[in-house]
This record gives sequence, C-alpha cells and structure tokens, in this order.
Amino acid sequence: MKHQITITPGEHRFDEVAASRIVEQIKAKPDSVIGLSTGRTTYNMHRRVAQIWQQTGFDASHTTFFGLDEVVGVSRDYTGACYTMLRTEMLNDMDIDENHFLMLPTQSDDYPAACLQFTKELERRGGIDLLILGLGENGHLGFNQPGTPFESTAWVTEMNAELEERIRCETATPADKWLGGVTLGIRDIMQARRIVLVAKGKNKADIVQSMLLGPVTTDVPASILQLHPCCEFLLDADASSKL
Repeated sequence: MKHQITITPGEHRFDEVAASRIVEQIKAKPDSVIGLSTGRTTYNMHRRVAQIWQQTGFDASHTTFFGLDEVVGVSRDYTGACYTMLRTEMLNDMDIDENHFLMLPTQSDDYPAACLQFTKELERRGGIDLLILGLGENGHLGFNQPGTPFESTAWVTEMNAELEERIRCETATPADKWLGGVTLGIRDIMQARRIVLVAKGKNKADIVQSMLLGPVTTDVPASILQLHPCCEFLLDADASSKL
C-alpha cells in the first residue's frame, strides 16, 4: 500500500508543517473534530498553532478538540495531565471553551462507562475528522502498548514503569495508589477520517522503519497505520534516516 510520507529538513520546518495540518483542517471545515496528542514531539506544534491563531484570528470557535489519552489517578490540574498540557500549550491561548474540548477523565468511579460516553460524544459530533498521533519508541499509540489487540476500543491500561515512576515523584503519589492510563483504542484510532502521524529525532528512526517497512503486527501498534486509507507520516530527516 502506498503511503503519504512527508520529510522535513529540520525541526523548525517540521513544527511549521505539523501546525499547518491543524490550521488547514479548521479553515476547511470550521466544525471539525480534531484529536491531539501530548509529548515532546507535539509541544512546539501546539505552540505554533496558538501563535498562528493569535496572529491571524482564524475562527476555531466551532471546532471540537479532544485528547487521545489521559493519565489516570492524578488531579486534572497536575501539570503532566494531558488535559492541562493541551490547555497550556495551545487551547487556552485560542480561547477554546470546555464545550469544545473533550477529554477522558483522570478520575472516575466507572472508567468503562466514561470511555463509552467519550466515544459516543465523538460520534455525536460527527466523528474524528483529523487525528494527530505521536509515535512511541516501542511503537505505541496513546497508551496502546505492544500487544494491544487491533480491535480494542477506549480502555484503561497499565502505564509503563518509567513514566509511572516520574509521575509518582512529581505528584507524591504513594506506592499503594494505582496509576494508569486511559486511551482511545486502536479500532477508535483507525476510524478517524484522516490521520497525521508525527515523529522526529534519531531516537525514532528504528521504530519508524519498523512501522512503515515491517509487518503489520500488534508487536508494533503503529504498524496498523499502514492499512489506514488516509494517513500521512510526517517525519523530520533524523526520524526518516533508516527508510
């Protein structure tokens, strides 16, 4: 299957192109439903979208934004919660109100019900028009780690040990309190009309190679994107160096 692969010469150009994908989607369809991912790869992209909004004033008041995943067991206003990261990196500066920003919960008495409610609300708003995906070094998408079934829908998952240790330290969470993640499943991701997978840095070169040139396997969750009908792989030169 032929994929759209876009390779940028440097990090600055990468961030500009990534931001433009979001801005162009909003301009083309103001009531779009757009999914965002947090992490080192997307931070500058989010800041750039907010800057463009402040400079040009394009109308995003009818756009619904949502987060792909969330940390479970912390306060929503914790600086490492995806809700707070997306708010501070981009959405606050664009005056996006709570009705146009959907997130899975950090705290819930019934996570399966919360997951179902979340996906149904996305459907009610017309489904996902654009989903920006970061790429984990082991090929994970959101909190969907290697081994996640491709038919999975929104669910509560385990957190990798390194991330859990960092969050426990930052939030002073005791060892006996469970921390995890909640995320859209692989099946939910594949239902997005358009996906832009973003990856930059030499540390992503091996997994980019596996994702694009290896077999479609749950061992590399992102490899399923080979089968998506409208997925762009946006890479910088370092991340694409082994293609």
